Amino acid sequence: MDHLRYSGLPFEAQREAFLAIVSADPLVGDALARARALALPDWLVVSGVLYNSVWNHLTGKPSGYGIKDVDLFYFDDGDLSYEAEDAVIRRAAKHFEGLQLPVEVRNQARVHLWYPRKFGQPCPRYSSASESISYFASKTHAVGVRYDAGGQLKLVAPFGLDDIFSFRITPNQVMDNQRTHETKGERARENWPEISVLLW
Repeated sequence: MDHLRYSGLPFEAQREAFLAIVSADPLVGDALARARALALPDWLVVSGVLYNSVWNHLTGKPSGYGIKDVDLFYFDDGDLSYEAEDAVIRRAAKHFEGLQLPVEVRNQARVHLWYPRKFGQPCPRYSSASESISYFASKTHAVGVRYDAGGQLKLVAPFGLDDIFSFRITPNQVMDNQRTHETKGERARENWPEISVLLW
């Protein structure tokens, strides 16, 4: 199986391939349909469930292999309290009952409030769910998908898709996230030995 068949192709060809693969994956398809019905403001299904599903497809592994959870971002700066986000998390837990994997829901308007306590460094105040993914520790992981108002799948990929299709985990040095980049890279290689992890 040629797992690198989309590597190096123009972005538009990679975008089409990426959206075709993730929308045909039963786990991703179910997560996206439920996320759309939940109708959170500025929502995005992001990161691992997407690029891991592409790697599974290209290496002949089953849907859901190596995936811990589904990350669902939204952006609502109308109420930055923990209680407001917690209410959404609890509503989402009911809404996603029965999905193959747990769903982790996070309001990206609040990240700057808790990030310094958890990670020991400041984090910018994001202005959208899409902006937040451009701060991920690895450029490869910065990918998100949602349905637009017309029911079309829209892709957010600030660094493109070639890293994903090249099975290459590339550091994103916009913040000091070396440990996260290395830890996630190591874990990915255990599941997909085809992967190369670029040094920080």
